[in-house]
Amino acid sequence: MTLRKIPLTFLILTLSLGASCAYAKKPPHYYEEARPLTAAQAALINKAIAQEKVIIRNIQQHTPLVETYLQETRPNALLNHIPVGDYYMLSRVDFGKAFFDKPYKARDQAKHGFFSGSHAAMSRLSALLGLEKYTYNPSGFMDMMFVDPKGFNTQNYQFSFVRYQFLGSVRTAVFNVFPLVRGMGRFIGQIWVEDPGGNIVRFNGTYTGPRSRDGSKYFFHFDSWRMEIQPGLWLPAAVYVQEAHRTASKKSSGLMAQTHFWGYSLKLPQQSSQNVSMQVENAVDQSGKGQNVGPLQASRMWVQQAAQNVIDRLVQAGLVAPARAGGYEHKILDQIAINLIVPNNLAFPEQVRCRVLLTDTIEATTVGDTILLSRGLINTLPNEPAFASVIAMELAHIALGQHVNTSYAFSDRLLFPDESTFQRINLGHTPAENEAAAKLAMKYLENSMYKNELPEAGLYYEQLMDWSSALKAMNTPEVGDSLLNAQGVPWMDALEKMAPKIDWTNLNQTAALPLGSWIKIDPWNDTVHQLHAARYAPLNASEKMPFEVTPIYYNLQHYTVAQNQTPATPGGQHAAQSAPNAASAQQPAGTATNP
Repeated sequence: MTLRKIPLTFLILTLSLGASCAYAKKPPHYYEEARPLTAAQAALINKAIAQEKVIIRNIQQHTPLVETYLQETRPNALLNHIPVGDYYMLSRVDFGKAFFDKPYKARDQAKHGFFSGSHAAMSRLSALLGLEKYTYNPSGFMDMMFVDPKGFNTQNYQFSFVRYQFLGSVRTAVFNVFPLVRGMGRFIGQIWVEDPGGNIVRFNGTYTGPRSRDGSKYFFHFDSWRMEIQPGLWLPAAVYVQEAHRTASKKSSGLMAQTHFWGYSLKLPQQSSQNVSMQVENAVDQSGKGQNVGPLQASRMWVQQAAQNVIDRLVQAGLVAPARAGGYEHKILDQIAINLIVPNNLAFPEQVRCRVLLTDTIEATTVGDTILLSRGLINTLPNEPAFASVIAMELAHIALGQHVNTSYAFSDRLLFPDESTFQRINLGHTPAENEAAAKLAMKYLENSMYKNELPEAGLYYEQLMDWSSALKAMNTPEVGDSLLNAQGVPWMDALEKMAPKIDWTNLNQTAALPLGSWIKIDPWNDTVHQLHAARYAPLNASEKMPFEVTPIYYNLQHYTVAQNQTPATPGGQHAAQSAPNAASAQQPAGTATNP
């Protein structure tokens, strides 16, 4: 679901006709005169051209999820830019069927902003962002996954060697790429070619217009990354898009977007109504515990059966990360839950576990004794007290008996196509339930080791509330609960009231982090891993970037078994030396300076 704006079928037709059109008779003058490639460089380019065809054949055998989150921005004197609007879309894509996408259907399309297909969605997106005035072509999603799916060869392009560069541990040769034949949709930019394998692992640039190098009226600029997700199998992993229409006017706008791919190992059922078999995780033999089950225990087991069915279905659809012993969820999130359960003497029938909902939306919910926190929520929480505040509210939902709909205990209710998941599974709580849980959560926090750090947690809710009108898509849940009520006020408003005023000039104050700050997804098997990256203090207010989309940069590596192991977590003082505590020493202070 990338944001290049020409349908693939139209692009292929255009490129096929390009060699015979009038423009091809006269070579364009917008490419640089380059020194001839050496024999080794030319051989690597020829291998890259061949490997592009292999990648296209490989991706047609997979049906990954493709998620795009876009923020519209406007200039700001203090922060460089601020978000003023956003858009979100998630699709399961069958690349074996002419690159058509199947959008996940929302329960309320008007509320959630999902549409019948990519053409309608991009048309709506262009209208929302006012892109018609730039005459962007408002259709097509998949093209920025490929340099040129039809015409990538030495007859259509000139290659100029730039340098050798390591992207992580992968050695690459960098080439400038210029179209030799004029026409709509020719790539112009740079490619990073794995040496000596010949796979293009990154390409960065844009596409040309019908008669010139400048295609800005028709195409976005983008940075496209691939990963080796299985031995020798390089497939798209993420795309970053950025456009800036900056003038002195406050009405001028730009945009930043990220597209992520995951679920490459997922398989589609043979029929649209068919569901693949559901695998029960962590099954425990309890045959030796006797055969008599009382009414209360039977009721609890019925709730647990419904919850297990729902979790299994969400994992199968690629929406929840599979459980992984010793993974991020157990090392970090489960420990924070224990830090709240023990001092509050909470005696749950089953051990509470935390799992990751893989969407970039900010939401949380409970499914039986399982707490679901979204990837977007986890990645933007700045410190351990903020994590604890979210988990405390979900523990309160469990304690108050506000459990999953037990009709899901009948497995036939979960037999539907993956793209209908949002429409068929509703895990949200009522406003009354959220209000009651928020009050009880405050008691849990006040009895915990986090009681003196609650103002730090409150800063997150203050920032979320301040930017709620601009980030409506981010705060619209897909399966669970928003952290804000219908009026844009946090359910945990008691924490927000404790927080100091947001002070953008105070570099020791961190209200929220940008997207992608804590965890990443394995594109093949959907497991989540802690981001193994050094953390740096901001140099100025513009580097705080709360809730923002940022550029993508991967330290690539060749596939190994060790690659999927969880990295060691940095030190901290609470949750088993948890990563969220890395920022918890910051002491917010100062007066508000609203951008």
